[in-house]
Amino acid sequence: MSDYTLAVSWSGKDALSDSDSAKVISGDDFDTEFTTARTAINSKADLVNATQDITLRNATIGGTLDVSGVPTVPTQSAGNNTTRVATTAFVTTAVAAVDAAAINAIVYPVGSIYFNMAVSTNPNTLLGMGTWVAYATGQVLVGIEGSGTFDALDESLGAETIGSGTSGSTAADLAAHTHTTSVYSGGGSPGSGVQTGGNTSGTISTSSTGSGGGHTHTVPSHSLLQPSVTVYIWKRTA
Repeated sequence: MSDYTLAVSWSGKDALSDSDSAKVISGDDFDTEFTTARTAINSKADLVNATQDITLRNATIGGTLDVSGVPTVPTQSAGNNTTRVATTAFVTTAVAAVDAAAINAIVYPVGSIYFNMAVSTNPNTLLGMGTWVAYATGQVLVGIEGSGTFDALDESLGAETIGSGTSGSTAADLAAHTHTTSVYSGGGSPGSGVQTGGNTSGTISTSSTGSGGGHTHTVPSHSLLQPSVTVYIWKRTA
């Protein structure tokens, strides 16, 4: 952009004598001056003040733009994904259009576990989505392991207590067997089977048994309950 400077020395003409041909103002002088002014004017950017309408004007602003007051701009259409300015109206509409149930479906995919210590309400009512069933009632949750007792999902293992009562076997359940005991008389060592000074020692065995009747064992009841806290547990199945 160029600045405008005079092309003709107008004031200098007054100092010339009347007989000097340069003192005469000609049409060429005006043409030169107006051409110079036009060139300078055309090289300038279009500028407007605060009261002028700039609807039909375009401008590119580089660097930092500081705006005071409360500027307003057109509100973009919903779903506009460009670098245009997002007004508060645009943001409010976009937030209102967010489906809370859709977000909850992402947070709680099928197979998720939901805990609640306040109400027993089905999570479908609370979250607005999904099919939920009460899960692990009366049980604690254990992480799966690669091998061993807890190597499969959704297993129900263990019991709260060991029941009391008696258990045993009938005579038919017992294998035939004998009992051996050591006896001795006089000298010698028990179980040695040696004779010393007319006295003997050794072992004797009972007759075979195993069909004369069973026997029982009494087991007292005791708790296997670990320290726990109760909550409502739900599992999403669909």
